[in-house]
Amino acid sequence: MLFKRIYLVLLLVISFGAKASMILIPMDESTQQNHLKAYGITYWALDKSYKANWLLNYRGGSFLLPDAEEIRRECQIRGVSYEVISDSEANSILDDISSPSQNMENVVLEKAPKIAVYTPKGKQPWDDAVTLVLTYAEIPFTPIYDEEVLGDALLLYDWLHLHHEDFTGQYGKFFGMYRNAPWYIEQKKDAEALATKLGFEKVSDEKLAVAIKIRNFVVGGGFMFAMCSATDSFDIALSAEGVDICEAMFDGDASDPNYQSKIDYNNSFAFKDYILERNPMVYEFSDIDTTNKRAVLPDNDYFTLMEYSAKWDPIPSMLCQNHTMLVKGFMGQTTAFYSDKVKSSVLVMGENKQTGEARYIHGTKGKGMFTYYGGHDPEDYQHRVGDAPTVLDLHPNSPGYRLILNNVLFPAARKKKLKT
Repeated sequence: MLFKRIYLVLLLVISFGAKASMILIPMDESTQQNHLKAYGITYWALDKSYKANWLLNYRGGSFLLPDAEEIRRECQIRGVSYEVISDSEANSILDDISSPSQNMENVVLEKAPKIAVYTPKGKQPWDDAVTLVLTYAEIPFTPIYDEEVLGDALLLYDWLHLHHEDFTGQYGKFFGMYRNAPWYIEQKKDAEALATKLGFEKVSDEKLAVAIKIRNFVVGGGFMFAMCSATDSFDIALSAEGVDICEAMFDGDASDPNYQSKIDYNNSFAFKDYILERNPMVYEFSDIDTTNKRAVLPDNDYFTLMEYSAKWDPIPSMLCQNHTMLVKGFMGQTTAFYSDKVKSSVLVMGENKQTGEARYIHGTKGKGMFTYYGGHDPEDYQHRVGDAPTVLDLHPNSPGYRLILNNVLFPAARKKKLKT
């Protein structure tokens, strides 16, 4: 009888010890049914004050969360695949990851970053991939624009996305094709009115002031993410500080003579030695962008993600987590960057070597960091003005959109220092 009692007690102890107490959200290709919403679950858990572990290079960059009924329920509601594992199983995974022979790393995510999206308040004739995927993944964000930026609202946020935007004051260089379109006329009128309201004589001056505020946000420790034309137009605006590069149809007077010689590449975040496009009829800012000279067929348009040492280079490893290293290309006003225009201090994390294109790049500025991602919409190859927005329910496992969400979660672990 005594032996039987001891046996039952031991059985209970063993059963209790084996009790599932962690939730693994796998991010490999074959297991996860909704990669994009998985990021939203992880953000939600951080926002609820749970700690999360990002298992770099383990099954596509999986997430490990505490086992809580509300987390399970949230996964079920959002259609996110998860596995309930025991403490011993979790420890075995972490031990395996910690082995020097494995190119994997465990990164602790501590706090949900506060997210701002720089976007105008009026309806735009195009959609923004970041806004679409944040909404789809149910990650909260605050839209802000020039008034908020100039009023130092960026101090409230950790992460800033620059919507499809032109910081040079040339209205996206849409003049050639759309100068008579009602939306273009209305946007130009609204931009001029806002510049006047904020005390500027020109839209280009007002946009430069905004760009400088954003630069200071990054230098002070913020994280900035930009896509499409917000990448090169931001750098160009900073490099042209004090120089009029706008023709009369944009700002009412002629540009500075020989303005190209006055460009200061030292003020740019990522690019060097670029030549600006002077013709106002050409839908292009400079020769940073590869769009007009590309000879790539859509079916062959891919770029490759770089592989980094997760233990020694956790930052680019986080930003490149995916279930595939080969990502489908997509176009935009700024599709990709010529590799020889990228500063040597900037990491090229995604590229097409055959065409000499850098697609996905990352760098530091002061205490902060920035990532530039060429193209407009990862699941709409050639998104045009007026096209319907992408329905992400049709692309829940998009590798291209995963790169955006890597950047969204990254600030939760940005205290982890780069070792090389």
